[in-house]
Amino acid sequence: MAKTYLEGQLAPVPDEIEAFDLPITGALPPELTGRYFRNGPNPLPGQDPGHWFTGPGMIHGVRLRDGRAEWYRNRWVTTKKGVYVDDQGNFDLAVVPANTNVIRHDDRIYALVEAGLPYEMSPELDTIGPVDFGGRLTTAMTAHPKEDPVTGELHFFGYGFFAPYLTYHRLSKDGVLVESREIPVPGPTMMHDFAITENHVVWLDLPVVFDLDLAFKGEGMPYRWDDHYGARIGYMRKTGGPVTWVDVDPCYVFHVGNAREDAAGNIVLDAVRYSPGTFTGMWGHISGSPNPAHEVIGSRLHRWTISGATAREEQLDDRTVEFPTINDARTGLPGRYVYAAGGAEIVKYDLASGAVQSHEADGPGEAVFVPRGDAEDDGWLVSLVFTDQGSDLLVLDAQDLSHVASVHLPRRVPRGFHGHWLAD
Repeated sequence: MAKTYLEGQLAPVPDEIEAFDLPITGALPPELTGRYFRNGPNPLPGQDPGHWFTGPGMIHGVRLRDGRAEWYRNRWVTTKKGVYVDDQGNFDLAVVPANTNVIRHDDRIYALVEAGLPYEMSPELDTIGPVDFGGRLTTAMTAHPKEDPVTGELHFFGYGFFAPYLTYHRLSKDGVLVESREIPVPGPTMMHDFAITENHVVWLDLPVVFDLDLAFKGEGMPYRWDDHYGARIGYMRKTGGPVTWVDVDPCYVFHVGNAREDAAGNIVLDAVRYSPGTFTGMWGHISGSPNPAHEVIGSRLHRWTISGATAREEQLDDRTVEFPTINDARTGLPGRYVYAAGGAEIVKYDLASGAVQSHEADGPGEAVFVPRGDAEDDGWLVSLVFTDQGSDLLVLDAQDLSHVASVHLPRRVPRGFHGHWLAD
C-alpha cells in the first residue's frame, strides 16, 4: 500500500531537469531580479524513507531577471554517503539529508536540516559540500536560523538525541562562529524553530520527544508526543545570562511567525500552534498512516504575550494555516503583518486592526516576502502553487494580495518546506 507522503501533492519527482525562458502570465516587475529557491524532501525513485521529513533534499530554483523568468532547475542536495550512527553510537552530521530550508549568509548559500550540518550550494544549485565553520560547529544546525537585521549576525541552535540536548550558536556577519553554549533543558525534544527579538532569544521547549525504541525500529522519525514532558517558552538576553522559563498549555509549534518586544517590554510571540490532538493526527498522516487517530487539520495562528514569569495566550484566527512569514529584511518594524499558507489560500493578517485578506490558490507553499520599499508590507509574496498543468511560481502584491504574475514551470513541484529569495 502506498504511503501518504509518496502520493498526491507530496509525491516526489523522479529526476533533475532544467528549462529556459519560462512562459509568464501577467508581468514580472523588473526590480524582482534574483533567484527563488525552495527546499523539501524528494526520495529517490523506488525509495521509501519512512516519513515525509526524512527523504533526500531537493531544491527547486527559478531565476528571474528584468521581467523575464530565465530558468527553472531542480537538483538533489548531494549529502555525504555513509551511516548516520555507527555501532559505537557516534553521529556523522554530514550524512543527514539537507532537506528543509535554504538561506544565504555572508554571500554563501546553505541547504539546511535540523538534524545535520548545513550544505553549501552554488547559485546554480550544485552541491559544494558540508560546512562546520572551520571545525567549530560540533552539533547539528537548525533549519530556522534568524539573522539579526541590525548586526547581521546569524543566531541558531542545534538539538541532539543525547546531552547536551540544546546548544545555542552565534555566527558573525562575515560567517565566523563566535559563540556556542549549552542551554540546559530536561530532555531531547524536537525543537524545530525559535525566535529572536531586539534584545532576546526565545526558546520553545515542547512535548514532542525523542524515543530510543522508535529509533531502534528504524521506521521514520523517532519522535512522539509525551503528555508528561510539559510545555514552556523561555527567553534569554542576547548578551548572555540565564533563561527564564514560562509554562504554557500543552501544544506544539513548528513555525514562528514573528517575535517582538512591545512598549511595556513584554515579549510578543506569534506562531502557528497545534493542540495535542491535531499534532498527533498530523504526525500520523505524514508518517504514512492513511487513517490517523485524530484530526489532521487545526494548526492555527496564536499569540503569547510574556511578562516576567507569566504568559497570556490567545488564538488570533480560526483558519488552518502553516508556514507563517514576515518582512524580516528591516529593523524597527512594529510586527503588524504576518503572511501564511492555508490549504487553498494565502492569508495576510493585519495584527493591528484584526483585518484578514486572502488569495485563493491550490496547495500554496510558504509565501516568501520580497521587499520593494520602506513600508512593512511594501513588497511581493512569492510562493509555489499547484495548477492543472503542474506548478506555478506565483507572485502577489503583498499590500492587497492582488495577482502580479505567474511563472509557469515545466513540471509539478511537490509540496515542500521552506524557500528563500536571493536578490542579486
